[in-house]
Amino acid sequence: MTDHRDFSPHPQTTAAAYGVASDRAFGAVAPPLYLSSTYEFAGYEEPRLYDYGRAGNPTRDLLGHALAKLELGAGSIITSSGMSALDLLVSRQRPDDLILAPHDCYGGTMRLLKARAELGHCSVRFVDQSDVSAFADALEEVPSLVLIETPSNPLMRVVDIAVLAAKAHDAGAAVAVDNTFLSPAIQRPIELGADYVLHSTTKYLNGHSDVIGGAVVAADPAQVDQLRQWANIVGSAGAPFDSWLTMRGLRTLFPRMAQQQNNAMAIANYLQNHPAVVKVHYPGLPTHPGHAVAARQQHGFGAMLSFELFGGVSAVRQFIKAVRFFTLAESLGGIESLVAHPATMTHADMGEEARATAGISDSLLRLSIGLEAERDLLVGLETGLAACAG
Repeated sequence: MTDHRDFSPHPQTTAAAYGVASDRAFGAVAPPLYLSSTYEFAGYEEPRLYDYGRAGNPTRDLLGHALAKLELGAGSIITSSGMSALDLLVSRQRPDDLILAPHDCYGGTMRLLKARAELGHCSVRFVDQSDVSAFADALEEVPSLVLIETPSNPLMRVVDIAVLAAKAHDAGAAVAVDNTFLSPAIQRPIELGADYVLHSTTKYLNGHSDVIGGAVVAADPAQVDQLRQWANIVGSAGAPFDSWLTMRGLRTLFPRMAQQQNNAMAIANYLQNHPAVVKVHYPGLPTHPGHAVAARQQHGFGAMLSFELFGGVSAVRQFIKAVRFFTLAESLGGIESLVAHPATMTHADMGEEARATAGISDSLLRLSIGLEAERDLLVGLETGLAACAG
């Protein structure tokens, strides 16, 4: 007979069932939503587990515990947005601390880091983390924190988390990885050496484009306590109802990601053979420079991709006007397919020079692949490509 005493559930089971049937008051199968902003003390100087909603909330904590389990962390802090999750880490840096960030990071990340640096809260250096010598030179400046974004937004560049984390730790830096694009269904940075994992829970974790939220997962219990205290001090906690909706979305994370990345692979293969397309950026393609690393450190290749069109801005305009089944919108990770033009949307604030340095051209389009039928998505893309090629 098999000994199941040390049996650990699969992460998919954790996502689907964590907290189910845990209600002791009425036996509710679905975990209840606690909206209360304040909680009764048991008596004089006798606070209960929860006393005030900014400091703690049962619904928010349930989501935090589930994410910590999925990301193999000691705990997590649920915040009001992905940017507030990043700022929870950044705002704890001191004026003489240096943050190393990717030169092609998300536009909102770059905007936040530059704003903090301009206020004198820290120093920031943007570096091509795939350039071994450039990264080594940057580490000689003794950074306090190294931010990693893999795959990158929007060019889907992949870096080796384990290698970068080891080098950063040798230099005395902590490592935070933005795992928004893949989620713990596909990548778990802490097992690769990261100290922190960042999420915009708005995206794949919630998955339905109806919540704004964020999360920081920490590997060290002491850091969890410090981050939780700091979140209470600055008031960045996520709302209970948003947490409840995100927990509801988390239940279907694994099957959603499986179907969405299947669609993405079909679309990437289609696009790379289309005469109107200059280049496709998707780590699942064997021709992608980061394919081998992605295959080693990920459990799949995700549902985000980008591609460049012949014809520049004119072709982009025609494509967006004619494409079907893809909505022109920012954000990503929902059940619906979206198309974005990074140069004028998600990465507009970077400025033309920074975009050029990162390789984000005006002919680049980013796709977030949803749950529609593969056939329909391919037809919708063909309609758009035929228009811009005509």
